[in-house]
Amino acid sequence: MAYTTLKYAVVGRIARITLNRPARLNAINDKMPREIRRAVEAANDDDRVHVIVMAGAGKAFCAGYDLKQFAEGDATNRWTQDMPWDPMRDYKGMKENTDNFFSIWRSYKPVICKVHGYAVAGGSDIALCADIVIMAEDAKIGYMPARVWGCPTTAMWVYRLGAEKAKRMLLTGDTVDGREAKAMGLVCDAVPAAKLDAVVNALAKRMAGVPKNQLMMQKLMINQAYENMGLASTQMMATLFDGITRHSPEGVWFKKYAEKHGFHAAVKWRDSGKAIPRGKAAP
Repeated sequence: MAYTTLKYAVVGRIARITLNRPARLNAINDKMPREIRRAVEAANDDDRVHVIVMAGAGKAFCAGYDLKQFAEGDATNRWTQDMPWDPMRDYKGMKENTDNFFSIWRSYKPVICKVHGYAVAGGSDIALCADIVIMAEDAKIGYMPARVWGCPTTAMWVYRLGAEKAKRMLLTGDTVDGREAKAMGLVCDAVPAAKLDAVVNALAKRMAGVPKNQLMMQKLMINQAYENMGLASTQMMATLFDGITRHSPEGVWFKKYAEKHGFHAAVKWRDSGKAIPRGKAAP
């Protein structure tokens, strides 16, 4: 099976999915969500595989959606439509991406996510769908578009952290390093970067010794508790809100500013703490 945004390999009982756009810090383009789903499905269909390990090539796990492409350009108006906009068209496209990411959560075989560098914005959506996340201590995780132009569609922040700590992250858009993420219970472990591979490999090997049917039953039982808490309904609202953030007065301004001055300049304004104008032409 051919992939353009990731690498897929199986060694022994472990399948490895490695996001592979290192020049863009593995930023998410239009093809990556569906390719992640195809790779997860391939691992689930492979009788050799007991465990899946997700990682990123190069300097980071994933720096989120390729907003340099989508915010500065988006010539097809896929994610920012002209007004009046059709929220259901937006929802359909983003819900497809969310479902593709959530193939990780719904995988019958457990998924360990290895995070180095960054797992931010949409990259945190991917990472937090995994069953277990192991971070390098100096890696960063967060959802900065919570400040403008984004809402985490998988909604896993609240399910991993609870209401108050999820609000702490999403009402600021701050990032935390691996040590802080472990302390707040967002991820399973944080280890020195030099030991990250060894720790992840040891855990994967340990899980791989468990029969596939046992792994599947334990995961389904635990996941079902979250499904009963209304996870699907929360994701529906989050995905709708994500579209609204891109068409709100502040979201429209952010897009115009990125088009005129570049995405990095728009991010600098977004993260500065200055008030974000409401729909005015970019200065």
